[in-house]
Amino acid sequence: MVNRKVAKVLTFRYTILALILVILAAGLVLLPKYQKHEGINPEELLSKAISPERYISTDLLAEKLVNQDPSFILIDVRDEAEYAKYSLPNAINIPLKKLLDEDSIPYLNQSQYNVILFSNDNFNADQAWLLCSRLNYKNLKVLKGGLNEWYKTIINPTKPSENMTALDFELYSTRKAASMFFGVAYPEQFKVDKPVVVKKTAPKKVITVEKKKKKPAEGGC
Repeated sequence: MVNRKVAKVLTFRYTILALILVILAAGLVLLPKYQKHEGINPEELLSKAISPERYISTDLLAEKLVNQDPSFILIDVRDEAEYAKYSLPNAINIPLKKLLDEDSIPYLNQSQYNVILFSNDNFNADQAWLLCSRLNYKNLKVLKGGLNEWYKTIINPTKPSENMTALDFELYSTRKAASMFFGVAYPEQFKVDKPVVVKKTAPKKVITVEKKKKKPAEGGC
């Protein structure tokens, strides 16, 4: 019941966020020409805002990290304190409040790499995506569900129950392998097999035999 309530709350929050993005993008379409800034065409921004293609799943990102795919840059848009506690491997910290700073532009405005934005959930990362998209930055992605989803699916995947499908078990196996790659330890890794008992055989008893002394020769010439 608790999980269902949490899921409902998160779904509601993401729905509200999606509506906000659509409203903001639509508002740009309606702005007078003299108020519009250089950047993406507002109609195109609106189209991107309502498309799920901007998201990348935690499973796909884990696969890229495990395979050391060099084609993307991870941008953590949380504040410095949260970044210092935990972040994804090789992620660069650009807090949302510093996103438009001049020093941030080379990392975000990329034509060579894909830029994956993430936060604890989608909220701040989606805002970062909207700001960067408005400036017509290319190759932008958002980690779907953020670090919360990363923990749930990759770091601590739920083991499927017996009545679930083979695909569920295969996915769990893949996620478990990924979690081990990122440093998660499982009890079975430390399971010590039953030692093999080797029977010791008693050493053979060596019986020493004294050599008989030669008798002196009898008689003589």
